[in-house]
Amino acid sequence: MEKITVKIDKDLMDIIPAYLEHRRNDCKKIRELLAADDKDEIKRIGHKMAGSGGGYGFDEISKIGKEIENNALTDKSIIENCLNRLESYLDNLDIVYE
Repeated sequence: MEKITVKIDKDLMDIIPAYLEHRRNDCKKIRELLAADDKDEIKRIGHKMAGSGGGYGFDEISKIGKEIENNALTDKSIIENCLNRLESYLDNLDIVYE
């Protein structure tokens, strides 16, 4: 897959790596929650992602988080697809600080 270039304010440089690591941990956690059928917690994490991504310049994280939130109670296959997309997005990010 091609690299995904995202331009981020240089003032956020110190906190972006931790933010992205938290999103990777969210993917792992949601997979565990899918296995445990904890739909409410999946919805909560999706809501958190939906609200935070855009504030850091990662609109795609917000978009995927909203999909997770909206489908947490109904469709595991959509959640799994969202997680795969998010992991691919995170793996292919090329961050440019401006």
